[in-house]
Amino acid sequence: MTLGLSQDVLSVSELAGAVKELLEGTIGPLWIKGEVTGCKAWPSGHWYFTLRDASAQLHCCMWRTYAQRAGRPPADGTSVYALGRPMLYEGKGEFQFSVQRLLPTAALGDQQLGLERVKAALAADGLFEIGRKRPLPPAPERVALVTSTEGAALRDIVTVTRKRWPSAILFVVDSRVQGDGAARELVAALRLVNRLDVDLCIVSRGGGAQLDLAAFNDEAVCRALAAVRVPTISAVGHETDVSLTDLVADVRAATPSAAAEIAFADAVDVRRQVQQLGGRLARSLGRRAELLEEQLARAGDRLEGAMDQRVAVLQYRGDRLGAELDALSPLRVLERGYALPRDRDGRVLRRRAEFVAGEAFSLRVSDGVVPATVRAE
Repeated sequence: MTLGLSQDVLSVSELAGAVKELLEGTIGPLWIKGEVTGCKAWPSGHWYFTLRDASAQLHCCMWRTYAQRAGRPPADGTSVYALGRPMLYEGKGEFQFSVQRLLPTAALGDQQLGLERVKAALAADGLFEIGRKRPLPPAPERVALVTSTEGAALRDIVTVTRKRWPSAILFVVDSRVQGDGAARELVAALRLVNRLDVDLCIVSRGGGAQLDLAAFNDEAVCRALAAVRVPTISAVGHETDVSLTDLVADVRAATPSAAAEIAFADAVDVRRQVQQLGGRLARSLGRRAELLEEQLARAGDRLEGAMDQRVAVLQYRGDRLGAELDALSPLRVLERGYALPRDRDGRVLRRRAEFVAGEAFSLRVSDGVVPATVRAE
C-alpha cells in the first residue's frame, strides 16, 4: 500500500528519541522557581513532585543520589529554587524536570499562604475543635453523598455500600469537585443536604494532585460543611492527602471506600454477631433456669424440713396437753372409786338436799352408768 508521503515515516520511538535528543541537547542545567506540591518519597529513594506557579505546573523527579543530599522531602506549599535540566521520559512520552538541587526561598507559596489564612480563620471560629465533633449514627439508612457523578469516588462508595449494607439508600448530590466553579457547586450541594431527610452526609472525591483538591480547602466549602445538620464524613483524595474539609468534618476517612466502611456496618458481621448473641443468651437463660431450679429444689427441701419440724412441735404440744387434760378428767377420779350422781336432766347432784326421796338418778362410775333411786330414811 502506498501512502503517497514524500517524507520519511518515523516510529513513535524514533520521534520520542529525536525530541529527547533535541530537548536535552539544547537546554542545559538551569534554575527555576516554583511551589512544591505532592512530593512523594518512594522506597527506591527517588522523589517525585510537582513545581507550579500561578499559570503552569511541571512534573519533576529527583533521583536518590540528589535526594539524599537534600535531606527531608519539602512540604506542600514550600517555595523553592530548583536546579536541574529538562528531559523526556520516552517510555510514557512525558516531559519532566530532573532536579539536582532544591533550595527553599524561605517563603511560602501564594496558594499555601491562602491555605494558611483560611485554616487560621476556621480555627479561630472553633471549626476544628474536638468538642464539636458529633458521633456517627450506628446504622444510617438514608445517606447523602456529595461528589461528582462522573468520578471514581461514587463507584467506590456505591460498591462498598451495596456489599456491606444493601438496604441503605444513597442520595447522590452531584457537584464538580475540581476546577473553576467547583467550590461554588460544593457549597450549593451541601446546603441542599440540609433539605433532605438523611441520617448522614459524605463529601468525597478521588485522589489527585494538590491543586485538584483545592476546592476542599475553600473557606466557603468548609463553613457549608460545618453547617450541615447531620453528622459528616470527609473522604478526599488518598490516605496521605489531608484537606481542610477533613479537619472540619465529624470524621475523616482516608479514601472514599473507607468512608463507606466507616458509615455502614457489614451486614454479614452483624448477622453473625446477632447469632452469637442469641446463642450466648440461650445458654445464659439455660444456666439461669438450672440455677433457679436448684434454688427452688433447695427451698422446697428447706420448707419441707421446716414443716416437718413444725408438725413435730405441734404434735408434741398436743400430746402434752392431752395428757394434762386426761389427768384432769373426772373419769380418772372415778377410777379411784368415786361415782358421779346425775338427775334425770343430767345435772350433777352435789348436795344431800338435792336428793329427793323416791326420785330416780344415775351414778356414773368408771366403767359405766348405774341407775338408782333415793330411798326415804
